[in-house]
Amino acid sequence: MSTLTPRYQAIEQSLRTRIAELPPDAPLPSDAQLCEEFGVSRMTARGAVQRLVHDGLVYRVPGRGTYVAPARANRTASHILSFSDEMRRRGRTPSSQVVQRRRRAATTAERERLRVDKVVVLRRVRLADGQPVALETAVFPAAVAPVLDAQPEGASLFATLAEAGHVPTAGRASLAAEAASAEDARLLGVKRGAPLLVERRLIHDQAGAPLEWTESRYAGARYGLDVDFDVELPT
Repeated sequence: MSTLTPRYQAIEQSLRTRIAELPPDAPLPSDAQLCEEFGVSRMTARGAVQRLVHDGLVYRVPGRGTYVAPARANRTASHILSFSDEMRRRGRTPSSQVVQRRRRAATTAERERLRVDKVVVLRRVRLADGQPVALETAVFPAAVAPVLDAQPEGASLFATLAEAGHVPTAGRASLAAEAASAEDARLLGVKRGAPLLVERRLIHDQAGAPLEWTESRYAGARYGLDVDFDVELPT
């Protein structure tokens, strides 16, 4: 297993680099060509490509080959990564534009979710390769404010929180389809009324304490969720 893992990773990383430089629907090497290029078995080559299929970076056409998928940021519903990590895994460059950062009294709903009276609010437009993907409003206990103030430019917020001892560990999210408001349209560069995927989630830290309440409003044409599931057979 140890001898296969480096080859497997080398194929995957090489293809990720190529994909980042290719247009959508561009063809990629066949499994046979990858076997010849990297000196691996067909199973190893196919497994590396399947990882990219799972991540939404490529798609297969039976009998024809493997192609670069349109640049749409998909996430598996059972896993939450920081936005920055999601985009980097797909060979895209993440960035953010801060719309608002302020401390204030918690609303009734925020007090119930975060169990605090004071909060800090961070609103950002999240971009991939310079294209707006989401409008994110994150609310934290006010005690976290110094950590947010010290976040290095371009650094993952999850990583910054974890380094300060607030490790995002588990949570629960709800999803809804909503129409873009005038503000959504202005900040995301979509038409008013365009479909949005709206995710609202509460994340707890390693001690089980509420850490972050976030609403993310994704441009529907630029973001999606992949769902892993089990099939229950009738008994």
